[in-house]
Order: sequence, then C-alpha cells, then structure tokens
Amino acid sequence: MNFQYTPGATPLDPDEAAGLIPTHIATQSELNVWEEANILKGARWAIRHKKRNLLEEAYVRDLHRQMFDETWKWAGTFRSSNKNIGVDWSQIAVRLRNLLDNIKYQIENQTFEIDELAVRLHHQLVWLHPFPNGNGRHARLMADLLAIRLGGSRFTWGGNSLVAVSDLRTSYLDSLRAADNGKFEMLLQFARN
Repeated sequence: MNFQYTPGATPLDPDEAAGLIPTHIATQSELNVWEEANILKGARWAIRHKKRNLLEEAYVRDLHRQMFDETWKWAGTFRSSNKNIGVDWSQIAVRLRNLLDNIKYQIENQTFEIDELAVRLHHQLVWLHPFPNGNGRHARLMADLLAIRLGGSRFTWGGNSLVAVSDLRTSYLDSLRAADNGKFEMLLQFARN
C-alpha cells in the first residue's frame, strides 16, 4: 500500500507500515474507512469498560489496542522510534505516567474545569505521541471519556472527520500549536465547536 499522509500526520516507518493487518486495502481512503470502523468498535469497548481507571498506562494502551486491533499488528504498543512529533521514544512510559499522575492531581485539587482538564489531557497525549499512528484519534477519545466520567459530555471536535485534508483539520492543528505555547482557548473552542 502507498500511504498518503495529510499535513500534520506522522509517517510510519517501513516496519510499522508492514504491520497493516487487512491485506485487501490498497488506498488511503480504504484504510481510513477501515480504521473508522475499528475505532467505533474501540469506543464501544470503552463504554462497556467504564469502571476501569482510564488514568493508568494499561488502560491507555488497551484503548489504543481496541481502537486499532483489526488494523495494525502493533496496536496498543508504544512506538520504538522517534518521529517528527513527540518525546523521545525511550521516554514515553515515564512521560505518560507523569501525565496521568498530573491529571489525577488536577482532578483531586479541582485545578481546572472539566472541559479544560480533558482538553489538556488530549493535548499532552498528542504531544507525547506514544503510538506509531492514531494518536490524535486516541487522544480525542480519551478526552471524551474523561469529560464524561467527570460529569461532562463528549466533545464535538469540529463535528466532522479530522483525518482528511480540510479547513477543519487545519483549524485543529492550529489550535494544537497554540496549546503548545500554553494558549488553550482555541483548542477548548474547537473541541466544543
């Protein structure tokens, strides 16, 4: 398969690309449709497992695995190479544990409102970039799940797919870059738009 990456997407290395499970997929659009169905299955899994603590590494990995287990052999496995985004691959587990501990602390101390706390979790997961692929989609679902568990509601994330090249995707990436600089207003607005 010849992968076509949208702006802001992280290219897979040859070993990661070789982990594609379905052999019938020949185009990027076919892959997107296949992944979408797999992600919906993962979201249903998350709803059924709502009593599990989502702020644990095992849950973060299990959710990714459930979202992509019919698509990628490495689903739920941290990346083992550096990318154009994210922390050094050897630091993923430590940085993820720190992030999850910080979120727990912020919940206990009511540091932020529900939406901001969930959006900050999303941003930091994207910034860590723990998996070879699917990090944005995974981080959005994690934020949705956290918001729901804290008594809020799911985000709309622009109300359409963020996979394809579009003005919506550009707005999303711009809001992530603003959050990289500590300005979360755009991302908060995008999440509820």
